[in-house]
Amino acid sequence: MTAGPDGPLLSVIVVSYNMARELPRTIRSLSPQLQQGVAAEDYEIIVVDNGSSVPPTLEEVRSWATNGRLVVVGDDAQPSPVPAINAALAEAQGELVGVFIDGARIASPGVLSGALDAAKLQPSPAIGVLSFHLGPEVQSRSTQNGYDQDAEDRLLASVRWEEDPYRLFDIAVFADSSASGWFSTPAETNALFLEREKWIELGGFDPAFKSPGGGLANLDLWARLCGDPGVRPCLLLGEATFHQVHGGVATNAATSPWEHFHDEYVSIRGKAYQRPNVSPWLIGRFQDRHLRTVGDSIVGWADRMRS
Repeated sequence: MTAGPDGPLLSVIVVSYNMARELPRTIRSLSPQLQQGVAAEDYEIIVVDNGSSVPPTLEEVRSWATNGRLVVVGDDAQPSPVPAINAALAEAQGELVGVFIDGARIASPGVLSGALDAAKLQPSPAIGVLSFHLGPEVQSRSTQNGYDQDAEDRLLASVRWEEDPYRLFDIAVFADSSASGWFSTPAETNALFLEREKWIELGGFDPAFKSPGGGLANLDLWARLCGDPGVRPCLLLGEATFHQVHGGVATNAATSPWEHFHDEYVSIRGKAYQRPNVSPWLIGRFQDRHLRTVGDSIVGWADRMRS
């Protein structure tokens, strides 16, 4: 893969708010040092700080990834990350553009090369990955049972994840949005890649979603893409994002904000949210360490077939 004369092949946008602990790991996981099959000149990482009390500096971002850029929203920051994402989309130079709506999600090493490969194989693709939670169970439960940032730091250190980020599969579980496993379309993807022209056509994420964290903006966009007959939903097998505990408004909330988020969704779309029900193109490969999660996926698939 080589970058074109007019810019990188790929732009990756990562949105962050008060993630001084989590963001460095996320950006390092996306760096040329840890991503496989892709060179630094092939892509850019755009870190968008959405009003953090102490935003990262450009020097810090480039210490995590040499091809990093920084956009600081500052006083114009909104509780929803949607305006920040859309501002970054306007600056993205890649032919393919990926968005991490949550800067606390570490990426496995083949996410970027897999997205580029999928974009070559399918016309008008919507490329996503499944989501995992670090820890012994989904974090809405684990954080009620003593799992916290200190425990997570020890867990990550125990597997020396930066030596081989695929080890993260050994210390994580499927997120609720991906609970059906590898062979089903998730409710959302936390690494969404579209051709730049498609982002322009969509106008980015819908700014009507104003709730903290974006509410159901991410689920909404993925569902609309999966229901678009001109779009090919693609999932990368063997790749994922891994959520770190950070006190977020949804994943780590003691009380679920779903009712409020869903009310906002209904007010915008005029109907109840429905999870996508399509058969995605599956692109990628499994390694030995994926066997446990593949087994879970087969059990989940069999249960659905019986129901």
